[in-house]
Amino acid sequence: MSKSLIELNGISKTFKISKRSKGIPSMALNLFHPKYEYKKAVKDISFRINEGEMVGFIGPNGAGKSTTIKMLSGILYPDSGHININGFVPYKQRKEYVSNIGVVFGQKSQLSWDLPVIDSFELIKHIYRISDKKYEENLEKFTELLNMSDFINQPVRQLSLGQRMRADIVAALLHSPKIVFFDEPTIGLDVVGKEKIRDFIRYLNETQGITMIFTTHDMQDIEKTCNRLIIIDKGDKLYDGNLIDIREKYGTSRQLDIQFESNINISPIEHVKVEQLDGLKKRFIFENTKVHIHELMSDLLTKYKVKDLSITEPDIETIIRQIYEGSIDIV
Repeated sequence: MSKSLIELNGISKTFKISKRSKGIPSMALNLFHPKYEYKKAVKDISFRINEGEMVGFIGPNGAGKSTTIKMLSGILYPDSGHININGFVPYKQRKEYVSNIGVVFGQKSQLSWDLPVIDSFELIKHIYRISDKKYEENLEKFTELLNMSDFINQPVRQLSLGQRMRADIVAALLHSPKIVFFDEPTIGLDVVGKEKIRDFIRYLNETQGITMIFTTHDMQDIEKTCNRLIIIDKGDKLYDGNLIDIREKYGTSRQLDIQFESNINISPIEHVKVEQLDGLKKRFIFENTKVHIHELMSDLLTKYKVKDLSITEPDIETIIRQIYEGSIDIV
C-alpha cells in the first residue's frame, strides 16, 4: 500500500494588500495614513497525496493554486494549518527539503539564458551535489528519451520553446527528486511537443514512481497524465477525486444530433429539449440520469426515417468549465 507523502491539514493564507485611492490628494494622504485590505487566497484546505500519485491541481485564475503550490514548495508559509511533505515542513526546513523536489515553470526557465544547456546542467549538478554516477546516468537517459543530443550544446537563447521546455524538465529531474511540481509544462507547444513531454512524464512515473502535481489550464495535460483531480476556487477546495468519477457524476448531459430524410415535426418528449439545426437536422439535449439514450434512439428510429445520427458526451474540459461557471454544483 502506498504511503502518504504529502499532507496538508487546514492550511490558510491571507495577503495584506495596499488599498490605493484615486486622485493626487488621496495618494498623498496614503503616504502618511496607508489603508489596507485583506485577501484570503487559501481557506482551510486539506488533502493527502500518496507516493507515486499523479495529481492535477486546477482552478480558474485567482483560485489560490499558485499560493498553495508556493506553500507546498516552501516559498510561502501558511497563516494557519500544517504541511508535512516526506517528513519535512517545507517553510521551516527549506534547505533540506528542496533537494527532494523538482519544479518546472512553463513560463519561467531555470536555465542560464546565454550558457549552453549542458553548462546549466553542470551548474545544477554542483548546486545539488549530485554524484558523478547519478548525474551521468540521469543525463544520458533523459537526453535519449527527450531527443536532446542535437541541442544540448547550444545556448538556451537559441532554443525553440519546445526544446527549452524539455531542457527545463531535465534540469528539474537531474537530482532524482521524489516530488515534482509542474506549472503549465506544455504551454505554447505544438501537438507533437505536448505529446512528447506527456509521454516522458508518464514514463518517469511508471518507472521511478515520482509523485507529480500539475497546475495547468490545458485539460489534455491532466487527462493524459493524471489519475486524480483536485479543483479549487476562491481559496476553497471544490472537488477531490479521480477523473472517472467526475465524468460519471457531473458529465451527465448528452446531445443527440439526427439528420432526418424529410422535414418533420417532433412530438414533445419528456425531459428532452429539441432544437432545430440547419436543413433537416435536429438536436436532442437531455440528462442521461433522466433519459435512457437507447430508448430515445429506438423511439425516434421507429417513428421517423433517419439518414444520419451522432451522440456527443461532454469532455472533461466542458465539465470543468461548467463547474467554474457555477452551472454544475459540486456536492
